[in-house]
Amino acid sequence: MAKTAKKTPAGKTSNSPELDLVMQMMAIPGVSGQEAAIMEFIRKRLVAAGAKASELVHDNAHTKTPLKGQVGNLIFKLPGNVRGPRRMLSAHVDTVPVCVGSQPVRKGKYIESADPNTGLGADDRSGAAVLLVTAEKLLAGGTPHFPTTFLWTVQEEVGLYGARYVVPSKLGGPKLCFNYDGGCATKLTIGATGGYRMTIDVYGIASHAGAAPEEGVSAIAIASLAIADLVENGWHGLIEKPGGKGTSNVGVIQGGSATNVVTEHVTLRAEARSHNSKFRERIVKEIEKAFTRAAAKVKSSLGKKGRIEFQGHLDYDSFRLPDNDPSIQAAKEAIEAEGGKAELSISNGGLDANWLAANGVPAVTLGCGQKDIHTVNEKLDIEQYELACRQALRLVTAE
Repeated sequence: MAKTAKKTPAGKTSNSPELDLVMQMMAIPGVSGQEAAIMEFIRKRLVAAGAKASELVHDNAHTKTPLKGQVGNLIFKLPGNVRGPRRMLSAHVDTVPVCVGSQPVRKGKYIESADPNTGLGADDRSGAAVLLVTAEKLLAGGTPHFPTTFLWTVQEEVGLYGARYVVPSKLGGPKLCFNYDGGCATKLTIGATGGYRMTIDVYGIASHAGAAPEEGVSAIAIASLAIADLVENGWHGLIEKPGGKGTSNVGVIQGGSATNVVTEHVTLRAEARSHNSKFRERIVKEIEKAFTRAAAKVKSSLGKKGRIEFQGHLDYDSFRLPDNDPSIQAAKEAIEAEGGKAELSISNGGLDANWLAANGVPAVTLGCGQKDIHTVNEKLDIEQYELACRQALRLVTAE
């Protein structure tokens, strides 16, 4: 099991090996698509611990993603020395841009970045480290363990692409799956919402805004009417209707070149989310209707109208593990064995687990100590991280 921090003769707290490892990992830059350095670090540690280089397999997920990537997911399948269903531990290795330049330092109960202008990268290097700590302990020998697959994914932060494009047949058929990404180590995320993203192009008719505004059709006016329609009818922001619940947001609007020109074209980017896939589709349709209605309202003096073009794609579908799912039960037992009580949670954001479920390897997501992610105030709760390491080892061992 993981060692807890101990006191040095000088009275200062020394780091556990697990904590030293995650601090090293958080200091390595690796935004989405640029994960080669952190993957090489993981590979070298595994080989040094006794893994064969031929057992460390990268897939080609990065060749299928919109963002050109350096490397695909890393898969390590470790045979068991006791019989039982194969387990899988997963975590993503990419971080958001604010974490580039992270300088992890210990401050009491937390790890923070010494540079106040950067995030820490605990999301999700703490999860990636939980996997690596566990793999190294199993490779050291002497621990009865089940067959275990370790999956380090790429490009989670920009669309869950690593998990989306993983090839399930390469994972060895795991029956119990545990994804590490999040806060409290006793929180089990057993479901998450689904997300759909849209690009909406509004085309109007340009004209001189001073000499002949009536001859134009303002794309900005059309977009404004559409957004107002969505707000007034309860289809923007938090959505609560008799048919379901969800959210939507128009987050980006771009267009226009000068105040003396009736704007001919604007592009908007929007999203819709719901735990109910059918209701999410309803939200998308309502957004399309609002823009279509708005385009019909704005006319030039000659009766001409603008037009709308929609493009959309599913980011990730919603999922919900059944209460009797074996991964949930195993995770609860691991938490209770460490003296804790499991808290079941449903996420309103996307996780690698969304696509793992869609790919036939449903996983429960456990926290690993992250706080204030995606900000310069990000920190890692040391106690929760080390607890996550101990629980992970319990999940794959027969002791």
